[in-house]
Amino acid sequence: VQLQASGGGLVQAGGSLRLSCAASGGISSIGIMRWYRQAPGKQRELVATQSSGGDTAYVDSVKGRFTISRDNAKNTVYLQMNSLKPEDTAVYYCNAELSVGPGKWEYYWGQGTLVTVSS
Repeated sequence: VQLQASGGGLVQAGGSLRLSCAASGGISSIGIMRWYRQAPGKQRELVATQSSGGDTAYVDSVKGRFTISRDNAKNTVYLQMNSLKPEDTAVYYCNAELSVGPGKWEYYWGQGTLVTVSS
């Protein structure tokens, strides 16, 4: 079982990126999923959360700019990031609760994808 994150890159301030996090390895569904980020010299920060029922929550600094979503058919979660700012520069990590067997759920981390926003 693994989570594969992708979609990071270099973008100018005001631009957009969409991060993806694909789960593989025989899982049947995704429960709670979260995106974190860690900027150089800073602690890892929770950016966005989505429950299995679709409820979402965001850190104040990204509200109105970032959107967390999922495609259950593809076992993939997304983070759409618009109006990016230089302070959004960080390595972004996905974290998801995955169904790995009947009644068995486990949390996994993606490997991180670097987002760099230039001013």
